[in-house]
Amino acid sequence: MDKTNKEKIERRTDEDGVIFMSIKNGEEDTERKEDGKDITILAIESSCDETAAAIVRNGREVLSNIISSQIALHTIYGGVVPEIASRKHVEKINGCVRAALAEAGCTLEDIDAIAVTYGPGLVGALLVGVSEAKALSFATGKPLVGVHHIEGHICANYIEYKELEPPFMCLVASGGHSHLVHVKDYGVYDIIGQTRDDAAGEAFDKVARAIGLGYPGGPKVDKAAREGNPDAINFPRAKTSEKSYDFSFSGLKSAVLNYLNQAEMKGEEVNKNDVAASFQKAVVDVLSEHTMQAAKEYGCDKIAIAGGVASNTALRERLEMECAKNGMTFYRPAPVLCTDNAAMIGAAGYYEFIKGNVAGMDLNAVPNLPLGDRERRYHGRSSK
Repeated sequence: MDKTNKEKIERRTDEDGVIFMSIKNGEEDTERKEDGKDITILAIESSCDETAAAIVRNGREVLSNIISSQIALHTIYGGVVPEIASRKHVEKINGCVRAALAEAGCTLEDIDAIAVTYGPGLVGALLVGVSEAKALSFATGKPLVGVHHIEGHICANYIEYKELEPPFMCLVASGGHSHLVHVKDYGVYDIIGQTRDDAAGEAFDKVARAIGLGYPGGPKVDKAAREGNPDAINFPRAKTSEKSYDFSFSGLKSAVLNYLNQAEMKGEEVNKNDVAASFQKAVVDVLSEHTMQAAKEYGCDKIAIAGGVASNTALRERLEMECAKNGMTFYRPAPVLCTDNAAMIGAAGYYEFIKGNVAGMDLNAVPNLPLGDRERRYHGRSSK
């Protein structure tokens, strides 16, 4: 799904409001094989409010990528309701798997392994995907591979950019996560910065709700910010310590809420677009500055972004400009690969599988699964 290959996206909205997307990348990549054999992965993702299944070959070629999104269902509540998400996953997951196989022209016999997100995420939602993957693994005898959700986001870059190889610096920013990760090798990560409170996407959602933009907050703030003045309000940029790459957005969120409350008490009219633009600039400043500083310190000339907030136009433009200024290469997945999807899980699962990191039937959902901690493999057993 790079610049020369347009992905084919078909959308439909079911009667229950769930958006079903079929995304197919027709480009082939035959260079990446294990012992000269193609490795085909069936991947499943259900960590939050997207039910997704995909078929990925050799870690980088997407044969199908099915996403069933529940955004419309949760919008009326102003955020994801875990119980509703879990129930809808149960309803949709078999259909997504069947659609992924059909779109790819595959059967379960053609699959070499089944990869599934087992954390982090909402525990009920994760359990649906893990249960589906375990059932398919048991029924077919195909190996089971547990995948870390954030690793999946990072690996979305391998799908978009076939030439990308570690090491590189990756900024992972989403509704639940803000990580600055030094990707040393496939599956080898060093977290050099992470959020100490609210994640970037969480802050976007809360501010969007406060200024009346609704849910989901990220794209709505992004759109409003284009009509506003980013220098209208000087919101704070938190620094956790002089040499720390950690993030903190709770103070920024509180500053926005205080600004709105004070304006209301004084009877002053608030320009929502200016608030959105000024808030977004504060977030982008912190994310981009930390990323660039870390890349320089760790000697990385390649910077990638991942996660839902990686779709933010201001962040993409700022990092692209900074990378060009500093002679670095910038990698940014297409927006459809920034949201939760199963293709990225298939990419990450491929690299786990060829290392022999397969799981047993004791694989379980781990809602707070840490990234980069090899202890997390306690749910897997090596085939080597």
